[in-house]
Amino acid sequence: MSQTEKLLYTARTHTAGGRQDGMSRSSDGRLDVRLSPPGGAGIGTNPEQLFAAGWSACFEGAMEIAARKRKIVLPSKSAIDAEIDLVLDEGAYALRARLGVSLPGLDRDVARDLIDEAHQTCPYSKAVRGNIDVTVDLI
Repeated sequence: MSQTEKLLYTARTHTAGGRQDGMSRSSDGRLDVRLSPPGGAGIGTNPEQLFAAGWSACFEGAMEIAARKRKIVLPSKSAIDAEIDLVLDEGAYALRARLGVSLPGLDRDVARDLIDEAHQTCPYSKAVRGNIDVTVDLI
């Protein structure tokens, strides 16, 4: 850790069984989910859905920070539709992502600026930058 870095939070989970009828539980008990393969008959969620939910929530927070800096209030009906694809490319698994951001009532240029800034500052966006194909659209 650098001298300027400050640890804000550590998420801790215990996962057993992986995506094949597994389970994952957080250390604080707030997350307790069954896991199933994507598109399978199981009753649980899958890592791609969890990633989509986490990234879209974080991205909306990054947009809120960008809006606050500009003294703009995000529309109350702001929403993000996240799609995470699991693909098989030349025998190797990979991810691909699309975020569709809705900021109803906001000027399109202002909305696009907020989205672009959020995509630069969101920790999830930073983590995948240059590693997977990502499209972020204003819808």
